[in-house]
Amino acid sequence: MKNALLVLIFGVLVLNVDGGLAADIPVSEATAECLECHASIHPGIVADWQNSRHSKITPKQALAVDGPARKVSSKTVPDNLQSNTVGCAECHTLRPDAHAGTFEHNGHDIHVVVSPNDCATCHSSETGQYSKNLMSHAYDNLDANKLYHKLQLSINGRKEFKDGKIKFDPADEATKAETCYYCHGTRLKVSGTETRDTELAGELEFPVIEGWPNQGVGRINLDGSLGSCAACHTRHAFSIEMARKPYTCKECHVGPDVPAFKVYEASKHGNIYSAMNKSWDFNAVPWTIGKDFTAPTCAACHISLLVNTDEEVVSERTHQMNNRLPWRIFGLVYAHPHPRSPDTSVIRNKDGQPLPTSLDGEFAAQYLIDEKEMDTRRKTMQAACLNCHGTSWVKGQWQRFENTIRQTNAEILTATDMMRDIWQKGLADLKANPFDEAIEKKWTDTWQFYANTIRFASAMGCGGDYGVYADGRYQLTQALLEMNDWRVLHEKFR
Repeated sequence: MKNALLVLIFGVLVLNVDGGLAADIPVSEATAECLECHASIHPGIVADWQNSRHSKITPKQALAVDGPARKVSSKTVPDNLQSNTVGCAECHTLRPDAHAGTFEHNGHDIHVVVSPNDCATCHSSETGQYSKNLMSHAYDNLDANKLYHKLQLSINGRKEFKDGKIKFDPADEATKAETCYYCHGTRLKVSGTETRDTELAGELEFPVIEGWPNQGVGRINLDGSLGSCAACHTRHAFSIEMARKPYTCKECHVGPDVPAFKVYEASKHGNIYSAMNKSWDFNAVPWTIGKDFTAPTCAACHISLLVNTDEEVVSERTHQMNNRLPWRIFGLVYAHPHPRSPDTSVIRNKDGQPLPTSLDGEFAAQYLIDEKEMDTRRKTMQAACLNCHGTSWVKGQWQRFENTIRQTNAEILTATDMMRDIWQKGLADLKANPFDEAIEKKWTDTWQFYANTIRFASAMGCGGDYGVYADGRYQLTQALLEMNDWRVLHEKFR
């Protein structure tokens, strides 16, 4: 085995890589067998695991930690898992009967896709919270919504010029998997098996999994569970530090539809992060405001357990990302209070459309959180802000932010009123697909790109150029004027 020596002695693995010092790692015999081959076949995977917390501590040791520094939320862990580090076998052989993709591999029943329900063995609270999160339902929230299917078709569909028109045919599965479903997640399904001729073990049989590879936040796994912990805690290091840095969130939240990262990067908070983050401690649990970091990242606002320098809890750890958010500023078509249920496919507006608002801007209130819950979430978010900003600053910023929501919703109503006039006069076809004509694309730009950017700029940057000239108010105004010019011209010459 090149550059690596693996010896199993009384259940303890002695690992020496590239001439480094050997370390005693209490791994199980099954994991030692995995490492013996995969250290050569997949050195990157093994190196990630070696550098992870999982390789350096046993569940028994983790369970002994008391107080907010504890990272294992489950009250107990099965006895057979407690005394070894969390290695290959501990994750990939868990609950074999639950996984449709389980197969025999060198004497072990393993599954390739580790799911949140596997992680729940040690991290039950986080798994439970995540299941209540919009992200966990991201696949069906997109795929079970017939209106969103039309939006997808108008973007990803195969285009053909025929009979004087552009015709849209459904996108193939590979295209879908690397576009919308890259982030939303795919539905995994075992479609058969294949035999591979391996260098070390000869011919081996493996399952063929449709929808794989994928690490989307709402992936439907082979055990029926929803989501992928690896979307944020990337395999096989599963790093707290990585999940706390904004680049992880950037993967799906870069814009222009969800411009969170680019707004954050240009904000004062992003400025401080860029300048100072090398001196921050991203691994500390709990995370101390003013000591471990001096400006928020995405995780600080939405997820992490935060304490002040007196060790008082400021924000409880949560993997239900919306429970600090009163507003859902991603306009569909308008910004609106957050949905009550993470399954948004059940939402119907007053006109029966699968949207959280009607086209005239009225909220589908029965499906959305009420004012009391909005105020609770508002105060929960502000609790973190108040550790670095005075009360007048925080209140003033929130007043501006909520004013921005009202103002952008009003301008999107203007755009939508024009679009409805265009549909009613037969200048565009609403019934076939409300997103596949040039004027409909212009209307979509107003709420999906420009209004969203303005709101994110207000929420995360307190304003700035992303709210004006960089896909902000300037472009929104220009789009409104162009829509009206188009309407007048086409009505005149139809």
